[in-house]
Amino acid sequence: MKVTRQVALGLFIVSGLYVGVWAYFAPQHWHETFPGFGRSWLPQLGPYNQHLAKDTGAMYLALAVLSVIALRYVRSNPMVQTTGAAWLTFNILHLVYHVQHLHVYDTIDQILNVVLLSAQTIIAAALLVPLTHAPRPAEFRSRPARAPGRTDGTTTTRT
Repeated sequence: MKVTRQVALGLFIVSGLYVGVWAYFAPQHWHETFPGFGRSWLPQLGPYNQHLAKDTGAMYLALAVLSVIALRYVRSNPMVQTTGAAWLTFNILHLVYHVQHLHVYDTIDQILNVVLLSAQTIIAAALLVPLTHAPRPAEFRSRPARAPGRTDGTTTTRT
């Protein structure tokens, strides 16, 4: 399961950086040519808006950063599940929007939209599955006992 988490987070890091860097630093080019590879999906949905494009890029970059942090703490259920929940929320809403607007695309782009956005939704949902042998968060680990009556935060060992 740890490897599944690593792969899923890696895919979200790549996706977040791909869209985020492009949309933020070249917003008009992104709007005109996304997703790339000879395809163009955004002009059919409305006119170019620099603010919207840059905000989209910033959001993807923020999710990529969150995914990098989750990858660093891949054995932490709360960290990975929080990251999965953020991506899942975005991907469900993103998928719902695009499914409602498939009519603006040709058949291959309709299929690609549904398949890719559904795959991202499933991958995000997979991050919600807990590791069965995850380490306990640090705040729940046992701490050394404090000496009776001490309020300065120092600890003593019991013998």
